[in-house]
Amino acid sequence: MRSVRARAALGATLVVAVALIGAGLAVLLVLRANLIDQADLQAEVAARDVAGQLATGTPYDEVELDDEEDHPVQVVDEEGRVVLVSKDLRAVTGTGTTGVAPVPSASAGATPSPDDDDDGDDDGGDDSSRPDSGEVSSDDPEFSDGTATVDRTTADYRFAAVEATTREGVTLTVYAGAPLAAEQEAVDTVRGAMLTGLPVLLVVVAGVTWLVTRRALRPVEGIRREMAAITASEDLARRVPEPDSRDEIAALARTTNETLTVLEASVERQRRFVADASHELRSPIASLRTQLEVAEAHPELLDLPGAVADTVRLQVLAADLLLLARLDAGEKPGGGTVELGALVREEVSQRTGDRIAVTVEVPEGGAFEVNGSRGQLSRVIGNLLDNAQRHAERSVAVSVAADGHGVRVEVRDDGAGVPEGERERIFERFVRLDDARSRDDGGAGLGLAIARDVAARHDGTLTVHRAAEGGAAFRLWLPRPA
Repeated sequence: MRSVRARAALGATLVVAVALIGAGLAVLLVLRANLIDQADLQAEVAARDVAGQLATGTPYDEVELDDEEDHPVQVVDEEGRVVLVSKDLRAVTGTGTTGVAPVPSASAGATPSPDDDDDGDDDGGDDSSRPDSGEVSSDDPEFSDGTATVDRTTADYRFAAVEATTREGVTLTVYAGAPLAAEQEAVDTVRGAMLTGLPVLLVVVAGVTWLVTRRALRPVEGIRREMAAITASEDLARRVPEPDSRDEIAALARTTNETLTVLEASVERQRRFVADASHELRSPIASLRTQLEVAEAHPELLDLPGAVADTVRLQVLAADLLLLARLDAGEKPGGGTVELGALVREEVSQRTGDRIAVTVEVPEGGAFEVNGSRGQLSRVIGNLLDNAQRHAERSVAVSVAADGHGVRVEVRDDGAGVPEGERERIFERFVRLDDARSRDDGGAGLGLAIARDVAARHDGTLTVHRAAEGGAAFRLWLPRPA
Protein backbone atom coordinates (compact mmCIF):
# COMPACT_ATOMS: atom_id res chain seq x y z
CA MET A 1 0.00 0.00 0.00
CA ARG A 2 2.03 2.92 -1.31
CA SER A 3 -0.61 5.64 -1.16
CA VAL A 4 -0.35 7.98 1.79
CA ARG A 5 -4.10 8.55 1.62
CA ALA A 6 -4.77 4.81 1.84
CA ARG A 7 -2.35 4.36 4.73
CA ALA A 8 -3.84 7.31 6.60
CA ALA A 9 -7.40 6.07 6.06
CA LEU A 10 -6.47 2.54 7.13
CA GLY A 11 -4.60 3.79 10.19
CA ALA A 12 -7.42 6.08 11.29
CA THR A 13 -9.97 3.29 10.77
CA LEU A 14 -7.94 0.83 12.81
CA VAL A 15 -7.46 3.33 15.64
CA VAL A 16 -11.16 4.18 15.72
CA ALA A 17 -12.07 0.48 15.54
CA VAL A 18 -9.84 -0.39 18.49
CA ALA A 19 -11.17 2.58 20.47
CA LEU A 20 -14.81 1.75 19.73
CA ILE A 21 -14.37 -1.94 20.49
CA GLY A 22 -12.68 -1.11 23.78
CA ALA A 23 -15.35 1.44 24.68
CA GLY A 24 -18.12 -0.98 23.64
CA LEU A 25 -16.73 -3.76 25.80
CA ALA A 26 -16.43 -1.37 28.72
CA VAL A 27 -20.04 -0.22 28.25
CA LEU A 28 -21.30 -3.81 28.08
CA LEU A 29 -19.38 -4.79 31.20
CA VAL A 30 -20.64 -1.77 33.14
CA LEU A 31 -24.20 -2.31 31.92
CA ARG A 32 -24.12 -5.99 32.83
CA ALA A 33 -22.64 -5.24 36.25
CA ASN A 34 -25.34 -2.66 37.00
CA LEU A 35 -28.16 -4.97 35.89
CA ILE A 36 -26.74 -7.84 37.93
CA ASP A 37 -26.53 -5.53 40.95
CA GLN A 38 -30.21 -4.74 40.48
CA ALA A 39 -31.02 -8.45 40.23
CA ASP A 40 -28.98 -9.10 43.38
CA LEU A 41 -30.94 -6.43 45.21
CA GLN A 42 -34.28 -7.89 44.11
CA ALA A 43 -33.20 -11.40 45.09
CA GLU A 44 -31.94 -10.23 48.47
CA VAL A 45 -35.20 -8.37 49.22
CA ALA A 46 -37.26 -11.45 48.35
CA ALA A 47 -35.01 -13.74 50.41
CA ARG A 48 -35.06 -11.45 53.46
CA ASP A 49 -38.87 -11.17 53.24
CA VAL A 50 -39.23 -14.96 53.43
CA ALA A 51 -36.50 -15.21 56.09
CA GLY A 52 -38.28 -12.58 58.17
CA GLN A 53 -41.54 -14.53 58.07
CA LEU A 54 -39.78 -17.70 59.14
CA ALA A 55 -37.93 -15.93 61.93
CA THR A 56 -41.18 -14.62 63.38
CA GLY A 57 -42.58 -18.13 63.66
CA THR A 58 -44.76 -18.33 60.55
CA PRO A 59 -45.40 -21.98 59.70
CA TYR A 60 -43.94 -23.26 56.44
CA ASP A 61 -47.31 -23.77 54.85
CA GLU A 62 -48.41 -20.24 55.70
CA VAL A 63 -45.37 -18.35 54.39
CA GLU A 64 -46.45 -15.85 51.75
CA LEU A 65 -44.45 -16.16 48.51
CA ASP A 66 -45.27 -13.26 46.20
CA ASP A 67 -44.43 -13.27 42.49
CA GLU A 68 -43.32 -16.89 42.53
CA GLU A 69 -42.57 -16.75 38.81
CA ASP A 70 -40.30 -13.75 39.18
CA HIS A 71 -38.81 -14.78 42.53
CA PRO A 72 -38.66 -18.57 42.98
CA VAL A 73 -37.88 -19.56 46.57
CA GLN A 74 -36.23 -22.62 48.09
CA VAL A 75 -35.66 -23.07 51.84
CA VAL A 76 -33.34 -25.75 53.28
CA ASP A 77 -32.48 -26.61 56.85
CA GLU A 78 -29.13 -27.23 58.49
CA GLU A 79 -29.00 -30.79 57.13
CA GLY A 80 -29.69 -29.68 53.55
CA ARG A 81 -33.26 -30.94 53.50
CA VAL A 82 -35.79 -28.92 51.53
CA VAL A 83 -38.48 -27.57 53.86
CA LEU A 84 -40.22 -25.05 51.62
CA VAL A 85 -40.31 -24.22 47.86
CA SER A 86 -42.40 -22.07 45.60
CA LYS A 87 -45.62 -23.73 44.49
CA ASP A 88 -44.85 -23.91 40.74
CA LEU A 89 -41.10 -24.56 41.04
CA ARG A 90 -40.30 -27.69 39.03
CA ALA A 91 -36.48 -27.64 38.91
CA VAL A 92 -33.66 -25.46 40.20
CA THR A 93 -29.86 -25.20 39.95
CA GLY A 94 -27.38 -22.86 41.57
CA THR A 95 -28.83 -23.19 45.10
CA GLY A 96 -27.86 -25.43 48.00
CA THR A 97 -29.69 -28.42 46.55
CA THR A 98 -31.60 -29.36 43.44
CA GLY A 99 -34.59 -30.65 45.40
CA VAL A 100 -37.93 -28.99 44.74
CA ALA A 101 -40.21 -31.02 47.05
CA PRO A 102 -40.29 -30.65 50.86
CA VAL A 103 -39.34 -33.85 52.65
CA PRO A 104 -41.98 -35.37 55.01
CA SER A 105 -39.87 -34.83 58.11
CA ALA A 106 -39.67 -31.12 57.31
CA SER A 107 -43.46 -30.95 56.99
CA ALA A 108 -43.96 -32.86 60.20
CA GLY A 109 -41.67 -30.55 62.06
CA ALA A 110 -43.33 -27.36 60.88
CA THR A 111 -43.12 -24.45 63.16
CA PRO A 112 -46.18 -24.32 65.39
CA SER A 113 -48.63 -21.52 65.02
CA PRO A 114 -49.37 -18.88 67.64
CA ASP A 115 -52.73 -20.65 68.38
CA ASP A 116 -50.82 -23.78 69.31
CA ASP A 117 -48.74 -21.73 71.70
CA ASP A 118 -51.92 -20.41 73.36
CA ASP A 119 -53.29 -23.96 73.76
CA GLY A 120 -50.06 -24.94 75.30
CA ASP A 121 -50.44 -22.18 77.86
CA ASP A 122 -53.99 -23.35 78.71
CA ASP A 123 -52.61 -26.84 79.38
CA GLY A 124 -50.19 -25.34 81.78
CA GLY A 125 -47.08 -25.80 79.60
CA ASP A 126 -43.98 -23.82 80.52
CA ASP A 127 -42.91 -21.60 77.56
CA SER A 128 -40.70 -19.28 79.54
CA SER A 129 -37.57 -20.58 77.80
CA ARG A 130 -38.93 -20.12 74.25
CA PRO A 131 -37.90 -16.77 72.55
CA ASP A 132 -40.61 -14.53 71.15
CA SER A 133 -39.07 -14.65 67.63
CA GLY A 134 -36.01 -15.82 65.76
CA GLU A 135 -33.59 -13.65 63.81
CA VAL A 136 -32.44 -12.97 60.26
CA SER A 137 -28.70 -12.88 59.57
CA SER A 138 -27.42 -9.36 59.02
CA ASP A 139 -24.42 -10.56 57.06
CA ASP A 140 -24.23 -9.87 53.34
CA PRO A 141 -25.95 -12.66 51.44
CA GLU A 142 -24.15 -14.96 49.10
CA PHE A 143 -25.09 -14.69 45.43
CA SER A 144 -24.94 -17.32 42.72
CA ASP A 145 -26.07 -17.86 39.15
CA GLY A 146 -28.49 -20.64 38.35
CA THR A 147 -31.62 -21.71 36.51
CA ALA A 148 -35.15 -22.39 37.60
CA THR A 149 -38.12 -24.06 35.90
CA VAL A 150 -41.35 -22.40 36.98
CA ASP A 151 -44.53 -23.84 35.47
CA ARG A 152 -42.59 -25.47 32.57
CA THR A 153 -40.66 -22.26 31.80
CA THR A 154 -36.92 -22.45 32.35
CA ALA A 155 -34.92 -19.20 32.71
CA ASP A 156 -31.68 -17.90 34.19
CA TYR A 157 -31.83 -16.45 37.69
CA ARG A 158 -29.60 -14.71 40.18
CA PHE A 159 -30.02 -16.33 43.63
CA ALA A 160 -29.42 -14.73 47.02
CA ALA A 161 -28.88 -16.93 50.11
CA VAL A 162 -30.02 -15.49 53.47
CA GLU A 163 -29.89 -17.37 56.79
CA ALA A 164 -32.74 -17.20 59.31
CA THR A 165 -33.07 -18.70 62.79
CA THR A 166 -36.54 -19.72 63.94
CA ARG A 167 -37.90 -19.41 67.51
CA GLU A 168 -37.07 -23.07 68.02
CA GLY A 169 -33.40 -22.39 67.18
CA VAL A 170 -33.50 -24.06 63.77
CA THR A 171 -31.20 -22.40 61.22
CA LEU A 172 -32.70 -22.21 57.75
CA THR A 173 -31.18 -20.95 54.49
CA VAL A 174 -33.54 -19.11 52.19
CA TYR A 175 -32.69 -19.05 48.48
CA ALA A 176 -34.65 -16.48 46.45
CA GLY A 177 -34.04 -15.76 42.79
CA ALA A 178 -34.39 -12.73 40.54
CA PRO A 179 -34.71 -13.23 36.76
CA LEU A 180 -31.83 -12.25 34.45
CA ALA A 181 -33.97 -11.97 31.36
CA ALA A 182 -34.03 -8.17 31.47
CA GLU A 183 -30.26 -8.05 31.88
CA GLN A 184 -29.70 -10.44 29.00
CA GLU A 185 -32.14 -8.59 26.78
CA ALA A 186 -30.56 -5.21 27.51
CA VAL A 187 -27.03 -6.54 26.91
CA ASP A 188 -28.10 -8.25 23.68
CA THR A 189 -29.80 -5.06 22.48
CA VAL A 190 -26.74 -2.92 23.15
CA ARG A 191 -24.42 -5.52 21.62
CA GLY A 192 -26.58 -5.73 18.51
CA ALA A 193 -26.66 -1.97 18.15
CA MET A 194 -22.87 -1.84 18.44
CA LEU A 195 -22.32 -4.63 15.93
CA THR A 196 -24.66 -2.89 13.50
CA GLY A 197 -23.34 0.63 13.97
CA LEU A 198 -19.62 -0.17 14.18
CA PRO A 199 -19.12 -1.12 10.49
CA VAL A 200 -21.12 1.90 9.36
CA LEU A 201 -19.09 4.22 11.58
CA LEU A 202 -15.81 2.70 10.38
CA VAL A 203 -16.84 3.20 6.75
CA VAL A 204 -17.67 6.84 7.51
CA VAL A 205 -14.32 7.35 9.30
CA ALA A 206 -12.39 5.76 6.43
CA GLY A 207 -14.22 7.85 3.84
CA VAL A 208 -13.83 11.12 5.72
CA THR A 209 -10.14 10.42 6.39
CA TRP A 210 -9.59 9.60 2.72
CA LEU A 211 -11.24 12.83 1.57
CA VAL A 212 -9.54 15.02 4.18
CA THR A 213 -6.13 13.48 3.45
CA ARG A 214 -6.68 13.83 -0.28
CA ARG A 215 -7.53 17.49 0.13
CA ALA A 216 -4.58 18.08 2.47
CA LEU A 217 -2.11 16.34 0.13
CA ARG A 218 -3.36 18.00 -3.04
CA PRO A 219 -0.66 20.74 -2.81
CA VAL A 220 1.97 18.01 -2.38
CA GLU A 221 0.90 16.49 -5.68
CA GLY A 222 1.23 19.92 -7.28
CA ILE A 223 4.74 20.27 -5.84
CA ARG A 224 5.65 16.80 -7.11
CA ARG A 225 4.41 17.52 -10.64
CA GLU A 226 6.27 20.82 -10.80
CA MET A 227 9.49 19.23 -9.51
CA ALA A 228 9.15 16.49 -12.13
CA ALA A 229 8.70 19.18 -14.80
CA ILE A 230 11.75 21.07 -13.53
CA THR A 231 13.80 17.88 -13.61
CA ALA A 232 12.68 17.10 -17.15
CA SER A 233 13.22 20.63 -18.50
CA GLU A 234 16.31 21.48 -16.37
CA ASP A 235 14.79 24.95 -15.98
CA LEU A 236 15.81 26.03 -12.49
CA ALA A 237 13.99 29.35 -12.89
CA ARG A 238 10.65 27.62 -12.33
CA ARG A 239 9.13 27.44 -8.85
CA VAL A 240 6.67 25.08 -7.19
CA PRO A 241 3.24 26.46 -6.21
CA GLU A 242 2.95 27.67 -2.61
CA PRO A 243 -0.46 27.08 -0.98
CA ASP A 244 -2.13 29.87 0.98
CA SER A 245 -2.24 27.78 4.15
CA ARG A 246 0.33 28.20 6.90
CA ASP A 247 0.84 24.52 7.57
CA GLU A 248 3.77 22.15 7.06
CA ILE A 249 2.98 21.71 3.34
CA ALA A 250 3.25 25.46 2.77
CA ALA A 251 6.55 25.43 4.66
CA LEU A 252 7.71 22.54 2.45
CA ALA A 253 6.83 24.51 -0.69
CA ARG A 254 8.67 27.60 0.56
CA THR A 255 11.72 25.55 1.51
CA THR A 256 11.66 23.85 -1.89
CA ASN A 257 11.56 27.20 -3.66
CA GLU A 258 14.40 28.49 -1.48
CA THR A 259 16.41 25.41 -2.37
CA LEU A 260 15.68 25.95 -6.06
CA THR A 261 16.78 29.59 -5.72
CA VAL A 262 20.07 28.58 -4.11
CA LEU A 263 20.56 25.82 -6.68
CA GLU A 264 19.83 28.20 -9.55
CA ALA A 265 22.33 30.73 -8.14
CA SER A 266 24.92 27.98 -7.69
CA VAL A 267 24.48 26.71 -11.24
CA GLU A 268 24.57 30.25 -12.59
CA ARG A 269 27.72 30.95 -10.59
CA GLN A 270 29.26 27.76 -11.92
CA ARG A 271 28.38 28.70 -15.50
CA ARG A 272 29.79 32.16 -15.02
CA PHE A 273 32.90 30.70 -13.45
CA VAL A 274 33.44 28.38 -16.41
CA ALA A 275 32.84 31.23 -18.87
CA ASP A 276 35.19 33.60 -17.01
CA ALA A 277 37.84 30.91 -16.62
CA SER A 278 37.68 30.16 -20.35
CA HIS A 279 37.98 33.85 -21.12
CA GLU A 280 40.92 34.32 -18.77
CA LEU A 281 42.71 31.26 -20.12
CA ARG A 282 42.12 32.27 -23.72
CA SER A 283 44.15 35.49 -23.41
CA PRO A 284 47.53 34.08 -22.22
CA ILE A 285 47.18 31.01 -24.40
CA ALA A 286 46.47 33.14 -27.48
CA SER A 287 49.38 35.47 -26.66
CA LEU A 288 51.74 32.57 -26.08
CA ARG A 289 50.65 30.88 -29.31
CA THR A 290 51.13 34.09 -31.28
CA GLN A 291 54.64 34.53 -29.91
CA LEU A 292 55.55 30.94 -30.68
CA GLU A 293 54.19 31.20 -34.25
CA VAL A 294 56.16 34.41 -34.81
CA ALA A 295 59.27 32.77 -33.38
CA GLU A 296 58.78 29.82 -35.67
CA ALA A 297 58.68 32.07 -38.73
CA HIS A 298 61.17 34.68 -37.48
CA PRO A 299 63.34 33.35 -34.68
CA GLU A 300 65.07 36.70 -34.31
CA LEU A 301 61.76 38.33 -33.28
CA LEU A 302 61.06 35.92 -30.37
CA ASP A 303 60.00 37.84 -27.23
CA LEU A 304 61.32 35.32 -24.75
CA PRO A 305 60.56 37.38 -21.59
CA GLY A 306 56.99 37.92 -22.79
CA ALA A 307 56.53 34.23 -23.50
CA VAL A 308 57.87 33.36 -20.07
CA ALA A 309 55.54 35.94 -18.46
CA ASP A 310 52.52 34.55 -20.31
CA THR A 311 53.52 31.02 -19.30
CA VAL A 312 53.88 32.05 -15.66
CA ARG A 313 50.55 33.84 -15.75
CA LEU A 314 48.91 30.77 -17.29
CA GLN A 315 50.50 28.57 -14.63
CA VAL A 316 49.27 30.81 -11.80
CA LEU A 317 45.77 30.94 -13.25
CA ALA A 318 45.67 27.14 -13.63
CA ALA A 319 46.85 26.74 -10.02
CA ASP A 320 44.15 29.16 -8.81
CA LEU A 321 41.44 27.32 -10.71
CA LEU A 322 42.66 23.98 -9.37
CA LEU A 323 42.62 25.28 -5.78
CA LEU A 324 39.11 26.68 -6.20
CA ALA A 325 37.94 23.34 -7.60
CA ARG A 326 39.37 21.54 -4.56
CA LEU A 327 37.74 24.03 -2.19
CA ASP A 328 34.38 23.67 -3.95
CA ALA A 329 34.70 19.91 -3.65
CA GLY A 330 34.85 20.34 0.15
CA GLU A 331 38.55 19.65 0.68
CA LYS A 332 39.37 19.92 4.39
CA PRO A 333 42.52 21.74 5.55
CA GLY A 334 45.30 19.74 7.12
CA GLY A 335 45.32 19.07 10.85
CA GLY A 336 48.70 20.65 11.52
CA THR A 337 49.56 23.71 13.60
CA VAL A 338 50.72 26.93 11.96
CA GLU A 339 52.42 29.86 13.73
CA LEU A 340 51.01 32.89 11.91
CA GLY A 341 53.67 35.33 13.14
CA ALA A 342 56.48 33.23 11.68
CA LEU A 343 54.45 32.55 8.53
CA VAL A 344 53.93 36.29 7.90
CA ARG A 345 57.65 37.06 8.41
CA GLU A 346 58.61 34.24 6.05
CA GLU A 347 56.13 35.37 3.38
CA VAL A 348 57.34 39.01 3.53
CA SER A 349 61.01 38.02 3.48
CA GLN A 350 60.51 36.33 0.10
CA ARG A 351 59.05 39.49 -1.51
CA THR A 352 62.33 41.30 -2.20
CA GLY A 353 61.27 42.60 -5.60
CA ASP A 354 57.98 44.23 -4.59
CA ARG A 355 57.18 47.73 -5.80
CA ILE A 356 56.64 48.94 -2.22
CA ALA A 357 58.39 47.56 0.84
CA VAL A 358 56.10 45.82 3.34
CA THR A 359 56.21 46.80 7.02
CA VAL A 360 55.75 43.87 9.41
CA GLU A 361 54.25 44.37 12.88
CA VAL A 362 54.47 41.16 14.92
CA PRO A 363 54.89 41.37 18.73
CA GLU A 364 58.00 39.60 20.02
CA GLY A 365 57.38 36.47 22.05
CA GLY A 366 53.76 36.22 20.98
CA ALA A 367 52.17 32.83 20.38
CA PHE A 368 49.90 33.00 17.35
CA GLU A 369 49.25 29.36 16.56
CA VAL A 370 46.23 28.16 14.58
CA ASN A 371 45.18 24.83 13.11
CA GLY A 372 45.19 24.41 9.36
CA SER A 373 47.11 24.03 6.14
CA ARG A 374 50.37 25.95 6.03
CA GLY A 375 50.34 26.07 2.23
CA GLN A 376 46.76 27.41 2.01
CA LEU A 377 47.29 30.02 4.74
CA SER A 378 50.51 31.13 3.05
CA ARG A 379 48.52 31.50 -0.16
CA VAL A 380 45.97 33.72 1.65
CA ILE A 381 48.63 36.05 3.04
CA GLY A 382 50.40 36.19 -0.32
CA ASN A 383 47.13 37.08 -2.12
CA LEU A 384 46.39 39.86 0.39
CA LEU A 385 49.88 41.29 0.01
CA ASP A 386 49.62 41.12 -3.82
CA ASN A 387 46.32 42.99 -3.68
CA ALA A 388 47.79 45.65 -1.38
CA GLN A 389 50.84 46.08 -3.62
CA ARG A 390 48.62 46.67 -6.65
CA HIS A 391 46.60 49.45 -5.00
CA ALA A 392 49.05 51.06 -2.55
CA GLU A 393 50.71 54.42 -3.29
CA ARG A 394 53.60 54.53 -0.80
CA SER A 395 53.10 52.01 2.05
CA VAL A 396 51.90 48.48 2.80
CA ALA A 397 51.79 47.12 6.36
CA VAL A 398 50.89 43.72 7.80
CA SER A 399 50.29 43.08 11.51
CA VAL A 400 49.58 40.02 13.63
CA ALA A 401 47.79 40.24 17.00
CA ALA A 402 45.64 38.22 19.37
CA ASP A 403 41.92 38.85 19.01
CA GLY A 404 39.63 37.15 21.54
CA HIS A 405 39.79 33.40 21.05
CA GLY A 406 41.66 33.74 17.78
CA VAL A 407 44.46 35.46 15.87
CA ARG A 408 44.00 38.47 13.59
CA VAL A 409 46.20 39.21 10.57
CA GLU A 410 45.61 42.65 9.06
CA VAL A 411 47.02 43.89 5.72
CA ARG A 412 46.74 47.67 5.13
CA ASP A 413 47.63 50.00 2.26
CA ASP A 414 47.33 53.72 1.60
CA GLY A 415 45.56 53.43 -1.72
CA ALA A 416 42.08 54.53 -2.75
CA GLY A 417 40.36 51.92 -0.57
CA VAL A 418 37.25 49.92 -1.35
CA PRO A 419 33.86 51.67 -1.65
CA GLU A 420 31.50 50.53 1.09
CA GLY A 421 28.95 49.20 -1.41
CA GLU A 422 31.59 47.00 -3.07
CA ARG A 423 33.13 45.44 0.06
CA GLU A 424 31.36 42.12 -0.43
CA ARG A 425 31.42 42.05 -4.20
CA ILE A 426 35.23 42.10 -4.37
CA PHE A 427 35.29 38.60 -2.85
CA GLU A 428 33.38 37.17 -5.81
CA ARG A 429 35.32 35.30 -8.46
CA PHE A 430 36.70 37.15 -11.47
CA VAL A 431 35.62 40.53 -10.05
CA ARG A 432 37.95 43.51 -10.58
CA LEU A 433 36.81 46.97 -9.64
CA ASP A 434 39.52 48.87 -11.51
CA ASP A 435 38.57 48.19 -15.14
CA ALA A 436 41.15 50.71 -16.35
CA ARG A 437 44.04 48.50 -15.21
CA SER A 438 45.46 46.02 -17.70
CA ARG A 439 44.99 42.32 -17.13
CA ASP A 440 48.69 41.91 -16.45
CA ASP A 441 48.59 44.46 -13.64
CA GLY A 442 45.16 43.65 -12.27
CA GLY A 443 45.26 39.86 -12.21
CA ALA A 444 42.34 37.55 -12.95
CA GLY A 445 40.22 38.53 -9.95
CA LEU A 446 40.59 35.21 -8.12
CA GLY A 447 42.97 36.12 -5.30
CA LEU A 448 40.44 37.55 -2.83
CA ALA A 449 37.87 34.85 -3.64
CA ILE A 450 40.45 32.17 -2.89
CA ALA A 451 41.49 33.96 0.32
CA ARG A 452 37.93 34.09 1.68
CA ASP A 453 37.18 30.47 0.73
CA VAL A 454 40.34 29.27 2.50
CA ALA A 455 39.48 31.38 5.58
CA ALA A 456 35.99 29.84 5.68
CA ARG A 457 37.45 26.31 5.36
CA HIS A 458 39.58 27.12 8.45
CA ASP A 459 36.49 28.31 10.42
CA GLY A 460 37.68 31.87 10.12
CA THR A 461 36.59 35.11 8.44
CA LEU A 462 38.02 37.61 5.97
CA THR A 463 36.59 41.13 5.84
CA VAL A 464 37.65 44.51 4.46
CA HIS A 465 37.49 47.87 6.24
CA ARG A 466 38.90 51.36 5.85
CA ALA A 467 42.49 51.60 7.02
CA ALA A 468 43.89 54.40 9.16
CA GLU A 469 46.19 55.27 6.25
CA GLY A 470 43.11 55.91 4.10
CA GLY A 471 43.25 52.77 1.98
CA ALA A 472 41.89 49.26 2.51
CA ALA A 473 42.44 47.07 5.56
CA PHE A 474 41.86 43.35 5.04
CA ARG A 475 41.38 41.46 8.34
CA LEU A 476 41.88 37.71 8.48
CA TRP A 477 40.65 36.11 11.72
CA LEU A 478 41.35 32.49 12.57
CA PRO A 479 40.45 30.60 15.77
CA ARG A 480 43.09 29.31 18.14
CA PRO A 481 43.44 25.53 18.66
CA ALA A 482 40.98 24.17 21.20
